Amino acid sequence: MEENKIRVAITHGDTNGTGYETIFKTFADPTILELCTPIIYGSPKIAAYHRKSLGIQANFTIISKAQDAQHGKVNMLTSFDEEVKVDLGTPTKVSEKAARMALQRAINDQREGLYDVLVTLPVAEASAADDTQPVLTQPAMIAKQSGNELKALVVHVHDGLRVASVTDKMPLANALSQISKELVAEKAVTFFNSLKRDFRLPTPRLAILQVNPQCGEEEKTILQPVIEELQEKGIGVYGPYSSEEYFNNGYYNQFDGTLAMYYNQAMTPFRLIAGAHEVMLTTGLPVVHTTPGGTPDYQKAGQGMADESPLRDAIYLAIDTLRNRTSYDEPLANPLKKLYHEKRDESEKVRFAIPKKRDEVQ
Repeated sequence: MEENKIRVAITHGDTNGTGYETIFKTFADPTILELCTPIIYGSPKIAAYHRKSLGIQANFTIISKAQDAQHGKVNMLTSFDEEVKVDLGTPTKVSEKAARMALQRAINDQREGLYDVLVTLPVAEASAADDTQPVLTQPAMIAKQSGNELKALVVHVHDGLRVASVTDKMPLANALSQISKELVAEKAVTFFNSLKRDFRLPTPRLAILQVNPQCGEEEKTILQPVIEELQEKGIGVYGPYSSEEYFNNGYYNQFDGTLAMYYNQAMTPFRLIAGAHEVMLTTGLPVVHTTPGGTPDYQKAGQGMADESPLRDAIYLAIDTLRNRTSYDEPLANPLKKLYHEKRDESEKVRFAIPKKRDEVQ
């Protein structure tokens, strides 16, 4: 039975932050080892340094390759041989490089099928190994090397609230220049399919937010045509909704997912609602990838004050997503022929029509 435990790869994140502390605290509860087999991609030396600084008991088994992972143990995989100086509480290029070396080893092992799901601990966005090159986020790095860069979509999750944005984190002018019918349609379909497959929602409802506070050119020429085309294909998308009206009036409670047009439009209201309780799922990849929200939390590094619950939630989300995908894919492998024609239900299309929402507000 233990051979069927889900193998969870966890990268250590920025080595000057609270990554190792959250790992130690998470697996201090032995019950989680009954659920999965963790493989920590990091450095035993750095782990031992953090353990000593924190003054806590944290046992781990050192392995050199993922195939040697033992069930019932916290497996610490030596991801690189370089000596890394630890400066607790201070982001450095060395600590960021250590995070990316661990992630690169995990990406390489995923191609070999050596684990089942991937959880990455945070890396500071401002640090960079090479100032002359743009720094890819961890989801973008995974997506690029898996060949799914265009299909990847980061979904921010808190309870039943799931929010994503069409464009990545960038200056607003750049984001607006990227928005097109093709990109919005692609992200909407990816999100809709994720709601069905990753979250096992049989008939998901996905809301689309407007680009502008009031209906403008983008709404008329991009968003409304995309919504109509997708609805004709049986995809449950609705809108476009004004972001202010949508969140202020609690309309998000009536939907399974919310697709914003740019990063701040999604994340500002999301974090006001979710607070610090955020987990991210990168869907559209060949591997299940999650990460706890937030930063390496440098101000708490080495003080024993870090909250491990986001990491625990990220592990649970990864495991649940893998199980959901498996149960979703199994019947599709040998589908039965339809014996009848399904009649399309138009009731929700009418229910979530924009005019009706505006009439209710007035």
